[in-house]
Amino acid sequence: MTGTTDEPAEVEPGLYDIDAELYHQDPIPGGSLSASGAKLLVDCPARFKYQLDNPQPYKPEFEFGTAAHTVVLGDGPELVVVDEDRWDTNEIKARVAAIREAGGVPLKPEAYQRICDMADVIANHAEASEILTPGSGVAEQSIFWPDGPLWWRSRFDWLRSDLIGDYKTTRSVHPDYLSKAVHELGYHIQEHIYRRGAVELGLLPEGAAFKFLFQEKQPPYLVTVAELDPVARHVGGYLTQLAVGHYLYGRETGHWPAYVETSTVLSLPPYIERQYA
Repeated sequence: MTGTTDEPAEVEPGLYDIDAELYHQDPIPGGSLSASGAKLLVDCPARFKYQLDNPQPYKPEFEFGTAAHTVVLGDGPELVVVDEDRWDTNEIKARVAAIREAGGVPLKPEAYQRICDMADVIANHAEASEILTPGSGVAEQSIFWPDGPLWWRSRFDWLRSDLIGDYKTTRSVHPDYLSKAVHELGYHIQEHIYRRGAVELGLLPEGAAFKFLFQEKQPPYLVTVAELDPVARHVGGYLTQLAVGHYLYGRETGHWPAYVETSTVLSLPPYIERQYA
């Protein structure tokens, strides 16, 4: 990969050890599609286009998850504990802003301790700790690869020669909650795209495992290691192709449709209608 962020880079298909900022800036000339973009395209192409043209502002609420990834995976931005009772004074606001400007993550002591405790729980979880055995894989690796008229990009949490590990913090690891989260947050789309890229680049064999490592953000920081069943994986593939169709259509025509573009008739949710049937 050559060039600067101000000048289109020449990117060869492959695996890159680059920082998250460069990855999210998208170094592919003309742009590439990611799992996050595909999820938006499936939901609403117009929303995808808006966010493409209007990058979303930084959200501090994502810092906890970023910091947890850094401690659990051993790779990520610098974590800076700001041991002050109040973060709403001008002095502390300036210090926190400076940390973020430098690429770090400011944390209150309580949050940092929670993250360390979460990492301890992961380290004592038999299956999760085996997946993340130090030296068995590499963290935070990015891939770029062409797919016909478009390019894809993905960033692995943990890549081994036999599997992909994806660490996610969550409110609950109850199976029912996680099933809904997979659907609502598009984790099945993400898995399909990550698998496909890894196989296309010869990083993993066809059919290699993809393990989600879910962990609760509150004590006792329960952990569930999960794989998606064949139906979920099939749906993920189908929705990915739908996203590609929306993307290519929008890029070709300049038209990025909303949910509904003509007058429509709305019904009550089916479970409400059944109450009055």
